[in-house]
Amino acid sequence: MSATCPDIYVSAPLRRLLEDEARDLSPELQRCTGSHGLLVTAAPQDPPPGLPLLACWTHLHLAGERYAGDLLGRTDEPLPFLDDAFELVILRHALEAAAFPQPLLEEAIRVLSPGGLLVLSGVHPLSLWMPWLVWHGRRQSWRPRMPLQVGEWLRRSAMQVECVRRVGHVLPGGAGTSRWSEAIGGGYVLLARKRRRAVTPIRLVPRPLRAPADAGLAPGARRNSA
Repeated sequence: MSATCPDIYVSAPLRRLLEDEARDLSPELQRCTGSHGLLVTAAPQDPPPGLPLLACWTHLHLAGERYAGDLLGRTDEPLPFLDDAFELVILRHALEAAAFPQPLLEEAIRVLSPGGLLVLSGVHPLSLWMPWLVWHGRRQSWRPRMPLQVGEWLRRSAMQVECVRRVGHVLPGGAGTSRWSEAIGGGYVLLARKRRRAVTPIRLVPRPLRAPADAGLAPGARRNSA
């Protein structure tokens, strides 16, 4: 890839990393159910995954300070969706490419339904990909995030982090499966679930029943003899 490539996410190494992430996440995502999913991705021409138990997708491409795709908008504004609108939200390299990463994460949590799954992926800052990114991505504004930092943001927002793992080849030019991917792979995936709202049980307070003064005995009842 030329060092002057206008979009680093169309480069061959990052396309391979996206494929590695999709392959790694496939078993968990295939079990996701619901009527609506949301994909926010930094990579152009990056379609949502085909999931048999999820009805439809909203697809947003993050480009600097704007969204494109199924809707147009600015990233410094709230997403135009109701609270709890999506059973699955995927942020694919979106945090590292976003001009406002923490508000984007907060919006993703807001539109995720209780019990829903949030999936994040990105380039790991402590990987051998960093020199390559510094050189080839110097024309873009990207900010790789530490998974520990992202996990801390999530825990503060009533999210339960289920797993964080490394994926992808150790080096950007690598091909095939690397036995070191789980330890020092170039990317990471993080899965977190939104905690369900606690249901406050209804407490019924018993009240004594007052019988009428002239109430008789039940049929068949006997009076005790004096």
